[in-house]
Amino acid sequence: MRSRRSLKIWRRAFFALPVLALALIAIAFYTLIERKFLGYHQLRKGPNKPRIAGLPQPFADAIKLFLKEQAKPTMSNSKIFLMAPTIRLGLALIM
Repeated sequence: MRSRRSLKIWRRAFFALPVLALALIAIAFYTLIERKFLGYHQLRKGPNKPRIAGLPQPFADAIKLFLKEQAKPTMSNSKIFLMAPTIRLGLALIM
């Protein structure tokens, strides 16, 4: 009985991951379109530096976000410092 339940959980996770990945890619390209629109609104071209029409821009932003160095105050409580963003995200998603 337990193996069936865990199999259902794994099956749901297996089907949820592609949906999540597609949603994240869609959001990335939505931000690209938003930047392009705002650029044209301000009479400039918008993000067009990385290669063809700025299409790799969302991926460049994601790489920059993941490679960004985390600044950690030396005199802080490390557990609270690491848990605070997680708690804020959880509360935001709940509401």
